[in-house]
Amino acid sequence: MSESITVQQLTAEWITPEIFKPYGQVISASTDGKTYDETDAQLNLKNGVPRFYIMRLHKRGRQFNKITRHIECTQCLGSLEGKEWLMAVAPPSEGNEPDVNKLKAFRIPGNCFIKLEVGTWHAGPYFDDEQIDFYNLELSNTNIVDHFSYDFIKSKNLQFEIVI
Repeated sequence: MSESITVQQLTAEWITPEIFKPYGQVISASTDGKTYDETDAQLNLKNGVPRFYIMRLHKRGRQFNKITRHIECTQCLGSLEGKEWLMAVAPPSEGNEPDVNKLKAFRIPGNCFIKLEVGTWHAGPYFDDEQIDFYNLELSNTNIVDHFSYDFIKSKNLQFEIVI
């Protein structure tokens, strides 16, 4: 007989550069001609060929049981058309398991993007719209050779739901 799955709610808070810092960066618009500084995305794409593409995602909802990390590169994500979206993250960790006690969910407005630090665990993007296009910057082979996932159902009979 299998154990029942527990659904744990994560309340999404509005993202700010300060509260997102353990996971990466929030990148917002700046004036044209601004000199490069620490407010620009601090990218690590040295381990392969960068890939910038637009991914089309269909009605993702707000529930998840798997979380992923990339240990070879940073990753940047942002929605097109100014649409709000949700992301769950946990800070980089030793070993093959995220710290569930440090798992947080964020509401991300459509006027910025996020840069995930190398090793940041992430689940998403999530949203209620029928479809949202996202721009994505990572390595060309990230999803083949640098895609490490953790399944909360298999390990803890746990699923998450992001609430706002």
